[in-house]
Amino acid sequence: MRILFCNYEYPPLGGGGGVVMAALARQLARRHEVTVLTSRAGDLAEESEDQGVHVVRVPVFFRRQLAVANFPSMLAYLPSGFVRGSSLQRRDFDVINTHFVVPTGPLGHALARWHRLPNVLSVHGGDLFDPSKRSSPHLHAPLRAAVRWMLAAADDVVGQSRDTVRHVNEIYGVRRDVTLIPLGIERPPSRVVASRATFGLPHAAFVMVSIGRLVARKATTQLVDVLAASAIPNAHLLIIGDGPDAAAIRQRAHDLGVAARVHLAGQVTEADKYAALTIADAFVSTSQHEGFGLVFLEAMACGLPIVCYDRGGQTDFLASGETGFVVKLNDTIAFGHAVRAIHADIYLRRRLGQRNRLLVENYFIDSCAARYEKVFEVAIDRRLAAERGVAPTSQ
Repeated sequence: MRILFCNYEYPPLGGGGGVVMAALARQLARRHEVTVLTSRAGDLAEESEDQGVHVVRVPVFFRRQLAVANFPSMLAYLPSGFVRGSSLQRRDFDVINTHFVVPTGPLGHALARWHRLPNVLSVHGGDLFDPSKRSSPHLHAPLRAAVRWMLAAADDVVGQSRDTVRHVNEIYGVRRDVTLIPLGIERPPSRVVASRATFGLPHAAFVMVSIGRLVARKATTQLVDVLAASAIPNAHLLIIGDGPDAAAIRQRAHDLGVAARVHLAGQVTEADKYAALTIADAFVSTSQHEGFGLVFLEAMACGLPIVCYDRGGQTDFLASGETGFVVKLNDTIAFGHAVRAIHADIYLRRRLGQRNRLLVENYFIDSCAARYEKVFEVAIDRRLAAERGVAPTSQ
């Protein structure tokens, strides 16, 4: 197949949504011709090759940070992407896979109509519902109507979790089949060289690690509260990632007298990310909502127990007593109890970690790619059959 991916972010731009789509694109590029149409910032090249994926970047002008997009850059991506995408030849592609109904949805839809190609729309969660943002599409009637229209107009819709699939129907009132394809991660390195000293951590510390963009939805300052209230004298919090909440996290740690035990490592390489997971004792997240939560899978693959809230797609594969503790949203007291339980019982940590290594085998990118292949094949067959006026052969 010849596949065109549309996504406003592609590494090194953005967070989890771009990362998983890149992993999917690389996996599919082993057997198919794959092109990605995405945005450009900084000194990134206009065109490049990434493990067999042809990456085309269009200028957006307004983006200054690799980790976080802004509204002007997202809006600019749409006309820039259409100008570049419409210049591509229809014969070069069989299907378009659009990631994020907001903001990429209009571009994928327009290019699919321009080139008369099927459009498979992948929704990731936050593009439908983000409780931390006043700009969330579900809160605004014009945006809600636009999202509803794009969900209905796509040839196929793919959701990454039961939570996301449910929102298509319950929030947007779109009555259609939505294919559930859990996201997948690439297998972690088989050999990770890691040292706690690299992150400024004492050798004997109880290390909680959290990974993600430091934005309101992640509510990372709550982890500082949990650390301070835990009464675990050797507990340290290692935070991987950057974003606008970094200063507030530092200030909170200073105010609570735990600044020496809160370590903000900022953006790191993939190797250092896995090093951080390897040296930790538990993975913690106070995210207010996750469409899926790839980072939980990465932590599971490294044998870490997980403590998180019960809001989002991660509840598809995380459960108290099996993978760690899933506690009620914003119940920081219960969160603290969970952390203390994991700290107090090394055998519990090991049991949960071993269980997580087994469970994560179902969530690697090769399985995700195989399921996407089937969706693409059906969409292509249906479109060709419609053009010929015959019944499709794929089921």
